[in-house]
Amino acid sequence: MVTVALSGGALAIAVAVGLLAHEWMHAVVLRVARIDYNLTYFPGSGAGFAGVLAGRPWAVVHPRPRGHEPAWILRVAALAPLSLAVPVFAVGAGFVSPVPVPVDIDTTIATAFAIGWLACAIPSPQDFSVAFYAHRALKPVADSPSVGTRSRAD
Repeated sequence: MVTVALSGGALAIAVAVGLLAHEWMHAVVLRVARIDYNLTYFPGSGAGFAGVLAGRPWAVVHPRPRGHEPAWILRVAALAPLSLAVPVFAVGAGFVSPVPVPVDIDTTIATAFAIGWLACAIPSPQDFSVAFYAHRALKPVADSPSVGTRSRAD
């Protein structure tokens, strides 16, 4: 019974941290590419605590390209959360140890954590949309006369 409770806790922690890490991966690529973006935590969270946890995203990244950026940068940023799977597969393949000292970690708890973390590594449907149609997102920006010339991501 204790293992089940600890596994559930590990799963919840992995999903909570993984959801935020998912959006941070988008932001890291945009930051490196010097594309402006807004990172909003708990957007539109007026539905109380339960609504925040279940019904709304925990974080959202909205890129604000100026129009001259290549589309491949937005595509890489959209698919960047896939890199969250690398540490889990590295541990699973035995390339690295999850902890530096020999600690007996119950495989059920470790598996629950890995499942939660890998679930957050999957790009969302919106991410795939940006990956496939990034060129369309950049075209209206390039034609817009009210586009700023100064980067605010620095």
